Amino acid sequence: MSLLEVKNLRVAFRQDGVEKEAVRGVSFSVDRGETVAIVGESGSGKSVTALSTVSLLGEGARVQGSVTYDGKEMIGASEQRLREVRGNDISFIFQEPMTSLNPLHTLEKQLRESIELHQGLRGPAVREHILDLMHRVGIRDPESRLGAYPHQLSGGQRQRVMIAMALSNKPDILIADEPTTALDVTIQAQILQLLADLKRDEDMGLLFITHDLGIVEKIADRVCVMKDGEIVETGPTAEIFSKPAHAYTRKLLGASPTGSPQPLEKSAPRLVEAEHLKVWFPIQKGLLKRTVGHVKAVNDASFTLHAGETLGIVGESGSGKTTLALALMRLIQSEGRMFFEGENMRGWSTGTLRRRRADIQIVFQDPYGSLSPRMTCEQIIAEGLGVHGNTSGRSARDLVAEVMQEVELPPETMDRYPHEFSGGQRQRIAIARAMILRPKLVVLDEPTSALDMTVQVQIVDLLRRLQVKYGLAYLFISHDLNVVRAMSHQVMVMKEGDIVEMGRAEDIFERPQTPYARTLLQAALDFAV
Repeated sequence: MSLLEVKNLRVAFRQDGVEKEAVRGVSFSVDRGETVAIVGESGSGKSVTALSTVSLLGEGARVQGSVTYDGKEMIGASEQRLREVRGNDISFIFQEPMTSLNPLHTLEKQLRESIELHQGLRGPAVREHILDLMHRVGIRDPESRLGAYPHQLSGGQRQRVMIAMALSNKPDILIADEPTTALDVTIQAQILQLLADLKRDEDMGLLFITHDLGIVEKIADRVCVMKDGEIVETGPTAEIFSKPAHAYTRKLLGASPTGSPQPLEKSAPRLVEAEHLKVWFPIQKGLLKRTVGHVKAVNDASFTLHAGETLGIVGESGSGKTTLALALMRLIQSEGRMFFEGENMRGWSTGTLRRRRADIQIVFQDPYGSLSPRMTCEQIIAEGLGVHGNTSGRSARDLVAEVMQEVELPPETMDRYPHEFSGGQRQRIAIARAMILRPKLVVLDEPTSALDMTVQVQIVDLLRRLQVKYGLAYLFISHDLNVVRAMSHQVMVMKEGDIVEMGRAEDIFERPQTPYARTLLQAALDFAV
């Protein structure tokens, strides 16, 4: 008998008086010591299937079929039984850590809560267990991080905290929903090795949901390919990858960003210049908040970016990539010289800075976290127009419809809310929100990290088309080196706040000069399909 067995699972949601089936007749099992991967595009039903296993879909869902854990039925089980299983016997790593972690509690409090609830540990033993977990998931200097809040961590660090929480109670089944989405390739390898070790040592079953087929090939024993709520193909991993039978599986295996950006014109003007940029965050202690040290996020960054050019920034989580971008946007304090279209950005008045923000836009890593759940798609995209008043005499709704068509979203969906869109569609909304102001520079902070492979290809193609059409400059931050290669003219490699290597994209990828750059590239190759 399998540890987790799903038979003929059907899940439907009622929306606008109409019932829509999200999962249709899904069946699979997970045994002890086995990894089963579910792959498919956004909206295919992967996460809904996983959440159904312990009834986490809420009252609006109608669930039919059978889900048994250790021989006991979970569908229709009592709330007490479900509470006993959730987080203890069956644990989750969710896709979006910023929305899963409590922004008002420190990391220690959030980890402690789960451990004390399920294991009954108290006092120093809990703290020791927390530090051991944080060490194992690759968080540097965990003692100094215990008092930190989620917003003070990078995306990758937040995901590692989520993994530590999920593993804290040694579950029988771990359901990992895109657990390496926000992680760079070197840390991704460590986390996957950690999960593999835990699965072996604890004889744990692992249900792994991902869009990254390179990961699936490395870690999964069996694969279930989902499309439109159904499993269209399933079998041993080696067999699926070597002889895919279904056309959709072949499409997934062939989806990877390719090509390169249009060559930069020699006459392209300089848009951005940064000289010796430095961002150090003070570490303060005591009642008087004395500065006892610094977190050296960016040490000495200098670069030039032309109109129509993409600078790709790569490096491990916490290396300073996003901090550098935020400093350039004047969203955090920094030192050094910064110029935009030849103007000294340090000399901008408050009014000038406010006006020029329309020229410098950002698309964030987590589209769900960066979109207000209380605003419609139209309100989100048009928000910048209200601030900057850049409508050229046209109605905001007409401009929203136009930019939605540009990013390949149907304008008739503009009255919907973020939760009614897939992950890929939410990222298009975030891109539309930036593009409606017709900026000159767009900071793209991991814009494809949460997307499945086929949607990644679409977003990369979309960004390249928009760049050519409007002469946009991109500051492109990513841990996915395949995407960086397809997008970038220049590449900057960062490590612990330092630029360790920078140059033309083809030079960095073909002839890396530093050991760290070579390590990053090798790690990326290890997870290539």
